[in-house]
Amino acid sequence: MRCGWRLSAVVLSAASLTVAADRAYGAADYAREARLAQEIVPAIVVGDAVYLATARQPRVLALYTDAVAPAIAKAAVIVVHGVGVHPDWALINGLRSGLAEAGMSTLSVQMPVLSADAPREQYSTLFPESNERLAAAVAFLRERGAERIAIVSHSMGASMADAYLSSSSAAKLAAWVPIGMMKAFGSRPDMPVLDVVAERDFPQVLDIAPKRAATLPRDACSKQVLIAGTDHYMDNRQKELVAAIVPFLARAFAGQCWPPASQGPASGGSRLTSSTFDGISIAESSAS
Repeated sequence: MRCGWRLSAVVLSAASLTVAADRAYGAADYAREARLAQEIVPAIVVGDAVYLATARQPRVLALYTDAVAPAIAKAAVIVVHGVGVHPDWALINGLRSGLAEAGMSTLSVQMPVLSADAPREQYSTLFPESNERLAAAVAFLRERGAERIAIVSHSMGASMADAYLSSSSAAKLAAWVPIGMMKAFGSRPDMPVLDVVAERDFPQVLDIAPKRAATLPRDACSKQVLIAGTDHYMDNRQKELVAAIVPFLARAFAGQCWPPASQGPASGGSRLTSSTFDGISIAESSAS
């Protein structure tokens, strides 16, 4: 009996520790966000720091960059970073500045982060808060006169965007570009989608990509593309990535993705075939 009691106590203790750890990881780390802001705001070269208000956070950092002329009128892009980084991190800086140079105003938003040692899987607990931040970003751009808004999101940022777009409160957007997304769509997208994967992406990304390709909207713009010669972070292909995204967004903002492309219903898989997308050497996914 005593041994059984001790074993039960050990099991209960371990379970309690697991629950406690989950709760600790599940809370957004606002102190870490503040440190990131203190690090990047003084060093901003392109764009300006602005602050969004949500129900949970009265001051959420975002970096707004006006479009370089000739700008696409009344159009803007929300840029969403991945796990544990910030709105001016590496690839995100290249996206927000590159798209602005191409005539699209951008708003790169600080998404909620967990502690530095938190496992990636725990980030799903932050989706209600990331939904609030994306809604605040849409409202900010609407106030500035944007009528057509797209989201460009990387890695966990793509999963956060997916959670927002799958929610009942999501705004109607012009287009979405998930980059290196590690999951299937939460619901079938109802806007044009450019689904981007790297040639040497994480196995999880490459494994799930065919499933998403089969559920892309059947319009004249949506497709899945593979950027050659790079990995999940695309450090050496930022310009090529921007060059692939720009014509897609330009068409979506111009309303050129409808009526739907002439093709049959999606099947259960896809294959990657060599192709060229507006001058960029990539692989293009087509339904099998």
